[in-house]
Amino acid sequence: MTFWNGARVLVTGGAGFIGSALVKRLVIEGARVQVIDNLWRGSLDNLARPDGSYVIDMDRDFHLADLTDYSACVELIRDVDFVYHLADVVGGVQFVFSNESFVFRQNILINTNVLSACVANGITNYVYVGTACSYPKHLQMAPGIVSLREDQTYPAEPESGYGWSKLMGEYEAELAMKFGKINVGLLRFHNVYGPGTSFQGDGAQVLPSLICKAIKFPDEPFIVWGSGDQYRDFIYVDDVVEALLLVSQYGMNKGLIQIGSEQATTIREAARLIIQISGKSINAIFDNSKPEGDRGRIAICDRARDILGWKTTVKLDEGLTQTYEWIARLSALLH
Repeated sequence: MTFWNGARVLVTGGAGFIGSALVKRLVIEGARVQVIDNLWRGSLDNLARPDGSYVIDMDRDFHLADLTDYSACVELIRDVDFVYHLADVVGGVQFVFSNESFVFRQNILINTNVLSACVANGITNYVYVGTACSYPKHLQMAPGIVSLREDQTYPAEPESGYGWSKLMGEYEAELAMKFGKINVGLLRFHNVYGPGTSFQGDGAQVLPSLICKAIKFPDEPFIVWGSGDQYRDFIYVDDVVEALLLVSQYGMNKGLIQIGSEQATTIREAARLIIQISGKSINAIFDNSKPEGDRGRIAICDRARDILGWKTTVKLDEGLTQTYEWIARLSALLH
């Protein structure tokens, strides 16, 4: 018997990258899982097993719905023990900064609708996932390597509408917790990567985008946006899923907990590793005319260790190799 055996769990965005990985793990742990997703970035393929069957009963437990519609949220978010709210609107750097008003409004609606439906329908436990993009801009642009604690969020000054929208979701969840409306688990993720990630179009973030360029080289030039000196705290999806499971057991009503590798990896170094994994002779081209987002920040994970007993298990080169091989296999099938 595990903590999850027989538990009723609903995952918003459960057909997406992180959500589907969580769903699969919850099913293995014995939970009955429902998914709400509008398939904007997610895919039903993410919920499939290698033999083509699905990990959940799609007729009963998959709901195609738009979470900006409050009536749909109230109808569908009910009769479960835990709600994991992972659904949001996001994409690569260019998409986020070219669509800030859209991203902000959609995420504000999604977050407040989901939480309000949870409270209205008497859901006991709500896990909200935030982003390191919510840290103040002046910290993310500071020279050197910036290691951040959870309590350095305010005074608030996120760089983008996306960061603001996710921060407001954290704040609203904290208010609900403060006034006893619902038990709340709050995680703030740094840059998550791994098999299952979006790797085509505006939805692709930096690592899968670079992997695609390496796979397609020389048909597609290996262009890296920005100087390459900007850095990120990359965290593998399996480590993130472990944190999601642990927060429901040990982190409810314990405040914000950030999840990262605590390692600063420049985009230049990430590109070098991807080229090395590809085995190709590629010269990276750094395009300073393109936006590169913030300079960077990494996590201080003391709270994750102390409260959740969590730690990373997958090193960057191992995770990138697995991600590269997954994208290469899928790209071959698509073409």
